Amino acid sequence: MAAMLLALTRQVSRSIQECELTHMAREPLSHAEAAAQHAAYVSALRSMGVTVIDLEPLHHHPDAVFVEDILVVVDELAVRTRPGAESRRGEVDSAVETVSRYRTVAAIEPPGTLEGGDVMQVDHTIFVGRSTRTNDEGISQLRSLLQPHGYSVVAVPVPGALHLKTAATYLGDGTILANSEWVDVSHFSGLDVIETHPDEPFAGNAIRIGDAVLFPSQFPHTAGRLEARGFRLVTVPSTELAKAEGSLTCKSVIFTDHGGEAT
Repeated sequence: MAAMLLALTRQVSRSIQECELTHMAREPLSHAEAAAQHAAYVSALRSMGVTVIDLEPLHHHPDAVFVEDILVVVDELAVRTRPGAESRRGEVDSAVETVSRYRTVAAIEPPGTLEGGDVMQVDHTIFVGRSTRTNDEGISQLRSLLQPHGYSVVAVPVPGALHLKTAATYLGDGTILANSEWVDVSHFSGLDVIETHPDEPFAGNAIRIGDAVLFPSQFPHTAGRLEARGFRLVTVPSTELAKAEGSLTCKSVIFTDHGGEAT
């Protein structure tokens, strides 16, 4: 069976207005608009050849749409995280049954905290943000879980953003998209860094899928920089969940189904 790209997603919770906020002030957030934009996001993933698996809604967990934070998945295994936001820890169990069909599942244990938004994979190097949500113990545990599979885990301080991937994401082909005001790009030595436009600080989050990049439509200046470098963009609106400190990668866990269930 040919390898297939899968994405775990979850609908926007009806309680989304009660979401956790760390770096942003609370402002009115429309569930209807957020749900419509999320549907467009899911549709874009499907149009790019991704098979979407929609997890059970968790309307009593405001941040449950941000499934990236509760799982880290590499080719060899999945890691259930222990979110730094205590209110989010009840989201994790609901995804484990689904991902266990495809990967053996390990876990981050107390006192470690780790959120998937802090985990950026660049081939066999895993950059992990040391943030308000991910601590040194969580990073150490992830290193112990991944090193036997040939991965190197590199801690990156993230003083200016919620997660590492709020500030930087990997676009493939040795290229990082990053806001250097929020993360020190010297940690990405050997990689080509495309800087976000200074008027678009939240534009450092994108998803490379095949030969295209899924990108938020509200950042046209940074989009121009990417297109000038030869990237083909698929754009979607992502303004409403941005009010909940959510970026594009937050809304899915994307991994390869290698054609067999986990053993």
